[in-house]
Amino acid sequence: MNVIIQNILLVIFYLTVPALVIHYAGKFLLLRKAGNVVVVYIIGLIVGNIGILGKQNFEVQSMITNLSILLSLPLLLSALNFAAWTRMAKKSIISLILGVVSVFIVVISGYYLFKPLIPETWKVTGLLVGVYTGGTPNLASIKEALNVSPNEYLMVHTSDLIFSGLYLLFLMSIGKVIFKKWLPYGYTYQGRFGSRSSEFSQHEDYSYFFKKYNLLPTLGILGISVLILLISVGSSFLVPPKLATMVVILMVTTLGIGTSFINSLRRSPKSFELGMYFILVFSLVVASMADLKKFTMDAMPIFLYISYTITLSLLLHLLLSRIFKIDADTMIITSTALICSPPFVPVVAGALNNRSIIISGLTVGIVGYAIGNYLGIFTALLMHP
Repeated sequence: MNVIIQNILLVIFYLTVPALVIHYAGKFLLLRKAGNVVVVYIIGLIVGNIGILGKQNFEVQSMITNLSILLSLPLLLSALNFAAWTRMAKKSIISLILGVVSVFIVVISGYYLFKPLIPETWKVTGLLVGVYTGGTPNLASIKEALNVSPNEYLMVHTSDLIFSGLYLLFLMSIGKVIFKKWLPYGYTYQGRFGSRSSEFSQHEDYSYFFKKYNLLPTLGILGISVLILLISVGSSFLVPPKLATMVVILMVTTLGIGTSFINSLRRSPKSFELGMYFILVFSLVVASMADLKKFTMDAMPIFLYISYTITLSLLLHLLLSRIFKIDADTMIITSTALICSPPFVPVVAGALNNRSIIISGLTVGIVGYAIGNYLGIFTALLMHP
């Protein structure tokens, strides 16, 4: 099949499947219980590993992931009341510090445990601290700074993708139930219309989405999101290329928060729902890019190191959160932002049925992007033989 035709069909697939999942989720109990994100993630993993996708599709996949997440953020943020985050700021900062400390302690202990099994373990420690306090951009930057071999980088990145996927599924299913029993839970949320109430369930509602009174305002806020994206991408050309991703995300987040202060935009009836649709598109594409065939036995020590880091840092973060009385949702969204990076914050917030924590999670993630390179390189140099 012609590559152009294949890519066109792939784009249609990526845009259609999430819409079908949304449509049928309310009709079948199994889909409703699993959750939209989990369903599209499983579909993506299956499609990505049956041999129909290849390197010729990478550019299209990358384009869709970038566009979907950057368009979703303003849509999600515009529906929030920023005042709600200011009341949670202190807890978010404390949870961020606890999360970073947990990652640092566990990675350092893992260095001594896995040193006999992994060549140049000190470089891997730098990569892990960078990616689990920041994100993939930090992982790539630290690779260049430490001159990590392509093969070792591939093993780290592939292992991270596999275990982080399992980690996300755990958080969105069993984990959220366990943590809410172990940690304090429940806080005041100020909804999009400004009424003060305690809300523990914030499901998106796609009913009557295509009615004129819903569709026109939603298309308007989508147009504003496109404008925000263009401004943000344009701003990235004013900085060095290595800072471009961070600048784009910072600009999109800042301008998205800015729209939330405009009442008419904040009250757009289906902006959050459209944002979650783009999140489902993002999740589907990312899952389909995970090539499980690249995971070989040579990567097992690194995979074990990453499994050790994510699992133990999560448990240590949980313990410290209990000591410092951090609520369950704040701890979970902070851990998500650090371990999986900001794009996955709305995904987990949706699974938690608590959209008010999105700004906190994105803020934590952006701070992580800013400090990840420094912490990763510092750790690597600290452990250099």
